[in-house]
Amino acid sequence: MTTNHSVHSKRSVLLAGASGVLGRHLTHALTEAGHQVTGLGRGPRSGIRADLLDRDALLRAVDGHRFDTVIHAATALRKAPVRHRDMRATDALRTEGTAHLVEAALNVGARRFVTESMVFGYGYGDHGDRPVTEDDPFGPPGSSPELERHIAAMRTKEQLTFETKGLEGVVLRFGLFYGPGGTDALLPLLRKRQLPVPEDRGRVLPWVELTDAARAVVAAVERGRAGEAYNIADRTPLGFRAHVLCVAEEFGLPKPMTVPLWLMRPMAYAHTMMSTTLRVSTAKAEQELGWTATYPSSREGLAALRAASPADSGVPATGRARSRPVRRGRSG
Repeated sequence: MTTNHSVHSKRSVLLAGASGVLGRHLTHALTEAGHQVTGLGRGPRSGIRADLLDRDALLRAVDGHRFDTVIHAATALRKAPVRHRDMRATDALRTEGTAHLVEAALNVGARRFVTESMVFGYGYGDHGDRPVTEDDPFGPPGSSPELERHIAAMRTKEQLTFETKGLEGVVLRFGLFYGPGGTDALLPLLRKRQLPVPEDRGRVLPWVELTDAARAVVAAVERGRAGEAYNIADRTPLGFRAHVLCVAEEFGLPKPMTVPLWLMRPMAYAHTMMSTTLRVSTAKAEQELGWTATYPSSREGLAALRAASPADSGVPATGRARSRPVRRGRSG
């Protein structure tokens, strides 16, 4: 494996997905670190406008440009996925979109390619009490055609990142996102008591606050080892209901309605996610990237989010929260 031997150099970065929730945090974090960022996407705010699924248009759009780093943070999710079909466009971005983007990366002379991946690539279901490490199998066969479609897409995205000759591929396997721009959608649902959530019954999932996630990407750009994947999550796995309860308590909103897990079956993707138990180890990211979560749990991250929100709105101001330690239980 090769290593990044220009750790302190400033990079010219092409960021696919710059207009998304994570992408906006990435633009801010990379710019603050001194890197020059150009957004790539379909929106009018993108410096280079192109659809990752349209290979020819993408290659035309990047023709004549030069970047030394490309980041793939593009998804098609505008809200949390509930049914399996809600993931189809993102699955396509993970497969065809990634294939097109790595070709574009080679055309612009990029050396480093950093990919956003997900911890669900280890598989949905019960992983027990042992934290999963990067040495565990990634992309095992899905237990149903729908799950295999999602897992195969994550598997393909990582394979393309690692196996494209001429690129130093680095993968970040993120926990579930929350924080400024990510938690906003839950608040009106909680306020109107329109968010049914089953009991966790011991099930937990990894979480990561969005500004912490953005810092991890900067670390991967600067210090990630080529050919390596890194788990990125905080130190306190929580069940989905436990996380939503933290949101409700921090923002002074009604607790979510409790429903039996079986009642979620028509919302098949959400049911699968809420049925999963998964813990991950972040020791590798801490040792090799020098990254640790500023917010060790959702409680601290949500407290910081509330403190940065307008006092009279009850709604987070996207991008206003900053990565700073807060005391457990602090509220705004």
